[in-house]
Amino acid sequence: MPNNSREEAADDAPSDVPCLEKLDSPTGSPPNTASLSNLMELENCVSNLSLAHEIVVNRDFCFRPKSPPTDSLEGRVTEIVHRAFWDILQEQLNSNPPNYCHAVILLQEVKTMLQSLLLPGHVRLRSQLDEVLDAELIQQEADHGALDLHRLAGYVIDTMGSLCAPVRDPEIRALRDLADPVELLREIFRVLGLMKTDMVNFTVQSLRPHLLQQAVQYERAKFQQILDKEPASLDNTTAWLQAAVLGELSAVRLLSESPGPDSRGPVSPAAVLHRAYMSLLHWDPQDQTYPETVLMDRARLDLLGQRLRVLVLEASVLLLTSTQCGGAVFSLQGFVGKLKQSVTALLEGSHTREADLKGALLGLGEQVVVQVKEALATQGGPSLPQDSQDLLKGQISDLWKHDNPICTLIGDRVQGFLQAMLEAGPTKRSPELPASLRLLSAELAELGTAFGRIVHFNRSVFGPFYAPVLRKLLFPPGEPETGEDSR
Repeated sequence: MPNNSREEAADDAPSDVPCLEKLDSPTGSPPNTASLSNLMELENCVSNLSLAHEIVVNRDFCFRPKSPPTDSLEGRVTEIVHRAFWDILQEQLNSNPPNYCHAVILLQEVKTMLQSLLLPGHVRLRSQLDEVLDAELIQQEADHGALDLHRLAGYVIDTMGSLCAPVRDPEIRALRDLADPVELLREIFRVLGLMKTDMVNFTVQSLRPHLLQQAVQYERAKFQQILDKEPASLDNTTAWLQAAVLGELSAVRLLSESPGPDSRGPVSPAAVLHRAYMSLLHWDPQDQTYPETVLMDRARLDLLGQRLRVLVLEASVLLLTSTQCGGAVFSLQGFVGKLKQSVTALLEGSHTREADLKGALLGLGEQVVVQVKEALATQGGPSLPQDSQDLLKGQISDLWKHDNPICTLIGDRVQGFLQAMLEAGPTKRSPELPASLRLLSAELAELGTAFGRIVHFNRSVFGPFYAPVLRKLLFPPGEPETGEDSR
């Protein structure tokens, strides 16, 4: 099977900064009442776009057999229906004489499933399948009570063994040990289902290099189809970019030496897009106005945002501990690594609810003090004073507050690092980290790389859709379009 390594988008993808002289801004007029067929066509278009995007950007993407939870209504109904089906087959085979009605049908379904696993080059095997599992011959044997299910099952298992991936070899061997024909047929169907999933995933992996070459053009064309059917499909994106423009204008005014009330400053499209993408890492999960052009990556960006918040807390804890305990403890071999493990373990999963975060930080403060005292004891030096212990625990427990100065400082520095990574582009080296973040350099570099890949691919695909929106926001009619290509 092919490697799962991620490749870059096609070489003919547009520049990372969209050209502001292309395309007209799509209208955001309210959608007309669509017919059922149009709605179904639109849903199919969105589904195809989402699937192709997931295959391209998610190196671990694979299909899995559908299996409803056993404690759900669907799971219970499925179990009851399946049990009833196999119980009927058991009764038929145990009757005197045996009734092979269901068994004949199942054997033909097995044949169909095996045929779906064959490649064009399996000419001899296809012919053999038609011969051994011939429907008319099997029916004649069943009518005369001469159907040998174990013989046919043995042939099926041998064929499955020649077609399956190595990972299925143990399950194929287990099939050979089954004596009960009903259990054997049931397990054959189960393993065949897994083999079909393996074949689909192998096909996906085989197609990934070709999809990567065409992904930018394909996704752009699909989104254009969606936009043609639903002109309002850029409304949230326009609002997202407008908020970024306002934020960038405010930042420019603050940095300007003589800001005027109507001064716009040299705001570039690249800076606006960087600010817009950075805002996705802090998006309110209750806000449903997520930009349409980034919607397919929302789950990934939400996870990166959660990881970002945890890293800010970890860096804040490390900074506070270093300030209170000095460099002597941090210079001990293995201390920083052990401390980072404790911080990560205790903060894991606590960022989603404020109450959970408060409790986690209280426990973390206690644990940090314990580890510091143990480290000082190994040096044979004086213990950490009680007032310093209390101060450190209090500072750590206060990190949950939104206006905490330490978290604010660390958060700004992390934001600056990620911003610098976006400005450098995917092919440049990571920018230099501030001293307060160097203990988490590997984690931040990993986060920045993952974030940068999403941003770069998104800009490659949707740059032509962003360009007219940015042109209207940055350069209203009558204003000269200057500085639009600056970075």
